[in-house]
Amino acid sequence: MEEIKNKIKNLLNDPKLRQKLIITFFIFLVFRIFAFLPVPTINLSRLRVLFGQNQFLSLLDIFSGGTLINFSVMALGLNPYINASIVIQLLSVIFPQLEQLSKEGEYGRFKINQYTRFLTLPLTILQSIGIYFLLQNQKIIVSMSPLEFFSFIVTLSAGSFVLIWLGELISEFGLGNGISLLIFAGIVGRLPTFITRTALIINKELIFNLFIFALLSIAVISAVVFINEATRRIPVFYARRIKGNRVYQAANNYLPLKLNQAGVIPIIFAVSFVLFPQLLGNFLAGIKNQMIATMAHFLIIFFNPQGFFYNFFYFFLVIGFTFFYTIVVFNPQKIAEELQKNGGFIPGIRPGLATKEYLEKVLYKITSVGAIFLGVIAILPVIVARITGISHLVIGGTSILIVVSVVLETFKMIEAQLIMKNYDKFLK
Repeated sequence: MEEIKNKIKNLLNDPKLRQKLIITFFIFLVFRIFAFLPVPTINLSRLRVLFGQNQFLSLLDIFSGGTLINFSVMALGLNPYINASIVIQLLSVIFPQLEQLSKEGEYGRFKINQYTRFLTLPLTILQSIGIYFLLQNQKIIVSMSPLEFFSFIVTLSAGSFVLIWLGELISEFGLGNGISLLIFAGIVGRLPTFITRTALIINKELIFNLFIFALLSIAVISAVVFINEATRRIPVFYARRIKGNRVYQAANNYLPLKLNQAGVIPIIFAVSFVLFPQLLGNFLAGIKNQMIATMAHFLIIFFNPQGFFYNFFYFFLVIGFTFFYTIVVFNPQKIAEELQKNGGFIPGIRPGLATKEYLEKVLYKITSVGAIFLGVIAILPVIVARITGISHLVIGGTSILIVVSVVLETFKMIEAQLIMKNYDKFLK
């Protein structure tokens, strides 16, 4: 605790970091103002009832920063940009040109960001059209003329790009990763609503369950911090090299393999798959055809977010996507080749093929632990609700994972800047 107080004190005493902090909080204020500017013709009371019945929209609301439930001008939030970023990241593995571009420093990052924005535009338009027809089917939005429909799509698209711009402003002039911080601000901004809603239903039977809930919350946050920070360090030795008249001494280093390489992305992938049947069922439920309506009713019941099959399927999808994404972002073959090229080796392991097989074996072992953890985090709301009987205060494990990850990442960035400043003073 004392260490955290010292870091905050150093942050506030540093003029440059203090200025970045003020800019970040100012952009947060602008974001929260936009979050309460609703799009006209929306029945907000019916919309909130729909959110209470559909976890797919609730998850989208997390990544929109809380703007979707109010259906503000930024209703789609960062969802299209996040989806575009994931697609570009996966395409960089398939296409060598994109992979090479991602390694070209500042210019490469600029081009990748540009391609991400280009892809975000059609995704934003498609999601705007999809949201319109879903809300119209649920009688939350009235039918529009072609001009009104065009204005609706343009408003939502512009709101998403303004939010992306605010995130980039934070990344450039504020503290930390702007996109992550805006999602963090949206999740934290909804806490008073959850707490107030729970306070209204508290009775004597629930007091003990609230105590259990508090203990579980502390345990979950501790587990998330532990898994996020857990790293398997594989020792790497470099042989002595001679170049020209210079002799480069042997060096000892470590290859860090994180227990959770994939972060929250497998949950995003899995939830899109597992919630699509229920979303489709809600969409088709209003169709007059009896057979289609029956199928829609079956999908809604079978994929009920509180049911066993839904959570069983969700759990194993998260595990599967964790392995898939980890293999995509961490290539043991390339690591083994790079080590061999630079004269590095793992003690007791032959360079080349043996190193690749060893890295794969270690990677699969630690990924198994990380994948099971993410699977439990994904279905955590249902588990906690069953244990405590409290459903109103339960913020999903995905939200907890995002909040803790962003806080850790931001503190690391602040610490790095403070260390760099002290280092510059030492050199002077």
